Amino acid sequence: MKEKQKAGSKSRFSVSQLAQMGMLAAVAVVLIIFVQIPLIAAAPYLVYDVADVPILLGAYLIGPIAGLLILTVVSAIQAFMLGGNGIIGFIMHMAASGALVVIAALLYRSWGKTNRSLIISLIAGGVAMTALMIPLNLIFTPLLFGMPIKAVTALILPVLLPFNLIKAGLTSVLFFLIFKSLRIALKGRVQ
Repeated sequence: MKEKQKAGSKSRFSVSQLAQMGMLAAVAVVLIIFVQIPLIAAAPYLVYDVADVPILLGAYLIGPIAGLLILTVVSAIQAFMLGGNGIIGFIMHMAASGALVVIAALLYRSWGKTNRSLIISLIAGGVAMTALMIPLNLIFTPLLFGMPIKAVTALILPVLLPFNLIKAGLTSVLFFLIFKSLRIALKGRVQ
């Protein structure tokens, strides 16, 4: 009976992994606070932060579920404590970064941990994020900013599409460079 309880109560993550997830979430929050770069002059309210890089690290090193948990903590802090537009900001961040993180990490793990799968998984995650953000912007931007849907539709090609592609691209390149350098140090853990 005790063996069943022990096996049934076993945590999905080790203490070490939980500590790593906490540290990655903390780094992501610090990056949100200190690194905000407007990418498109026509939409200065759309800012790029590098918070998805440590979230991706968690997803690639520990797993997609870990990446989603880190993302949830970071999104909640950003949305409700750092002026990130409340529930709508939370939903948008979870959707955008969630698509990138989960798709990229799952593909990388399922295709084998090679340089090719690393690059292709990041591209696929970035494309998924961008594709998802177009309809979500049509739904939530009018609610958040009180803009008519027609005005939001007019922003898709000149603003929303480029912003999301640039954001995914910058995040992927930064992550790739950091992850490649970490692979040497973590050779026994990550190929």
